[in-house]
Amino acid sequence: MMFLSRLFIAIPMIVFGLFHFMNANGMAGVVPSFIPGGVFWVYFTGAALVLSGVAILAQVKAHTACLGLAVMIGIFILTIHLPAYLAGDAMALMSLLKDLAIVGGVLGLSVLFQDAE
Repeated sequence: MMFLSRLFIAIPMIVFGLFHFMNANGMAGVVPSFIPGGVFWVYFTGAALVLSGVAILAQVKAHTACLGLAVMIGIFILTIHLPAYLAGDAMALMSLLKDLAIVGGVLGLSVLFQDAE
């Protein structure tokens, strides 16, 4: 069961991270305007998603990777999805809820790796 939990979190994170590299310029517009760097942050978060997914699969620094993912995705919720939803983008609620579920999943998974580091 633990293998499936790791797989079901890690594979989407790796794929999401690869999407950041494949469409960096298109995603740069999502970076909040008050954060300088635009496309840099798309590449940075893409790398963080891929590396955390690999860490979870390999069970190397997986606890840290899960906590880092929870923080990063929590920041996405607060700086991207919630403001978009409050500005009237009803579709942003789906992204907000998806990301909230991912945060819950990685926090739950982090407990399994807590003693391993």
